[in-house]
Amino acid sequence: MDGDIKLAKPSKFIKILEALFMKKYVELAKSIVENVGGKDNVISLAHCYTRLRFKLRDEKKAATEVLKNTEGVVTVVQSGGQYQVVIGNEVGDVYDEIVRSQGIAGASSEAENAEPEQKMNVIDRFIDIVSGIFTPVLGMLAASGMIKGFTAMFVAFGFIGAKGGTYQILQTIGDGFFYFLPIFLGLTAARKFKMSEFSGMTIGAALVYPSLSAIIKGEALYNLFTGTIFASSVKLEFLGIPVILMNYASSVIPIIVAVYFGAKVERFLLKTIPTVIKGFMVPFFTILIVIPLTFIIIGPVSTWAGQLVGSAANGIFQLSPVLAGLFIGAFWQVFVMFGMHWGLIPIMLNNVSVQGFDPVVVTYFGASFAQIGVVLAILLKTKNKKLKSLCVPAFISGIFGVTEPAIYGITLPRKKMFIISCIGASIGGGLIAFFGVKLYMFGGLGIFGYPCFVDPVSNDISGMKFGIIASLAAFLIGFGLALPFYHDEKVAEKISAADNDGNKILEKEILTSPLIGEVKSLDEVPDEAFASGVLGKGIAIIPSEGRVTAPADGTITTVFPTGHALGLITDKGTEILIHIGIDTVKLNGQYFQAKVKQGDTVKCGQVLVEFDLEKIKAAGYSVMTPVVITNFQQYLDIIVTEKGNIDYKENLITVIA
Repeated sequence: MDGDIKLAKPSKFIKILEALFMKKYVELAKSIVENVGGKDNVISLAHCYTRLRFKLRDEKKAATEVLKNTEGVVTVVQSGGQYQVVIGNEVGDVYDEIVRSQGIAGASSEAENAEPEQKMNVIDRFIDIVSGIFTPVLGMLAASGMIKGFTAMFVAFGFIGAKGGTYQILQTIGDGFFYFLPIFLGLTAARKFKMSEFSGMTIGAALVYPSLSAIIKGEALYNLFTGTIFASSVKLEFLGIPVILMNYASSVIPIIVAVYFGAKVERFLLKTIPTVIKGFMVPFFTILIVIPLTFIIIGPVSTWAGQLVGSAANGIFQLSPVLAGLFIGAFWQVFVMFGMHWGLIPIMLNNVSVQGFDPVVVTYFGASFAQIGVVLAILLKTKNKKLKSLCVPAFISGIFGVTEPAIYGITLPRKKMFIISCIGASIGGGLIAFFGVKLYMFGGLGIFGYPCFVDPVSNDISGMKFGIIASLAAFLIGFGLALPFYHDEKVAEKISAADNDGNKILEKEILTSPLIGEVKSLDEVPDEAFASGVLGKGIAIIPSEGRVTAPADGTITTVFPTGHALGLITDKGTEILIHIGIDTVKLNGQYFQAKVKQGDTVKCGQVLVEFDLEKIKAAGYSVMTPVVITNFQQYLDIIVTEKGNIDYKENLITVIA
């Protein structure tokens, strides 16, 4: 028995830890799925560094405004045929919880059960395909690239020898993923094109089968297309048909095209082969048809097409590399916001695959550094404590290339600051092009991207040096321009001037307190989403009475089913979220009684919700209640009361327009 108990304890302990870490995401996962229209409205789900990327059957069914105001959601972006819910650094945990608890199959689905996707234009369709295939492997792409980059850097600095065992192991770790990239892309492309995943991987494995390397190095039987750019040697034949072998290690385009074609073949076979033998005959005929055709036609044609695309892109770049760098740098953040950067990623991947390096798309690299330069300037100049609390984590994450917190939380709402960040990014891109910096491998973002500029063949580190100079220039320009131009709005002075002159320069709306109790700063709320100001600007109250009243005349926009939170829009357009207590959604409506419903018109002071204050406390929940303006970006400033305690109908928040 003792042995059994000892074995059981670690398992129980792990389950307890998992429960503690994951419980915070359960309600968020449930809320997200409900507000994207429910499980049945979801075609597929993937995620990148900060975003959940949904493909929905009908985006009109999604409650976008509710999601934007959902605790734990930064914002929502609809672009490229995707419904993107921006979460932040915890996106992986939220994704896992959605897959685990909501029954959504993540990035894959069965081909025979898939429903038709919503119609998209050509550009959206292209972006959707590329992002769907590459998003699942971005993390490993970055990790392997970082290892390759650091290995090359260690050799260049003399830390390790190029022939030693340490180098060989590190190179194997870093290069293994890239060498067998067609297998991994075979998996993700199969998911995207609704094909059997193992069939897709088998096609990829065939492309990098080791024996082919020996055949490629052998003597040619004869040559084809002599005298053209497609001149090739034939090393073997298949059923008398010449096969032009290519080196498909680390290749991108051939496997994607092969799986696209393979998916069509598989669907045809699923419809024609009897159900009794489908299980083994469909994959049998699929790979027997697709793999030879890939070696004979798809592979060579795709490779040539890739070479032509790379040559064309580089040709345009050669006409004026600096102008191309200025343009890509300036608009990269805009491209990312709308998902349009996926149209450039294939050029980068193809250049690295075909040429061994990319000199074109790499000009985006200074964008994240320009962004954090602006954020640092705002951090140093602002007197607003809430803004400072947003700047610190945004700056830190931006150092490592994750700029969504900086863009959505700080610079974009202050349009001039965002434009300045684009100017800094543009100069950085121009300098990268001017110095001829090349990206030799895929690696990390931000400072972890520097090793990607080290030439792994010659171990030349000059590219890394110039990359550092260019990113530093982008940072300094962003910082230098933002520092003198950024000013906190002196709203009180403007109101005073307006009153003295007798002219109404500014419009304002005064919101009364919906509660009676002790006033607290929003950054004291024991919930990061509210405390950071991501969900809106405002204040918090520790209520002394269990009653919420309307802070202004308006219309109820949302009443949560549990009654713990509601949203309303005033007659003047101010959007307000009142969240009674912290984590009180877990009470499932117990101790709350809503007195209004969605769509109701209310008057200032009208009772909206009643709740049992003491029972909520006894249940172990904080009753601190945030009252926030969710559309604060539309206003010049939000001024909160300086009172320590407040009563109903006393002035709580002044909104300046």
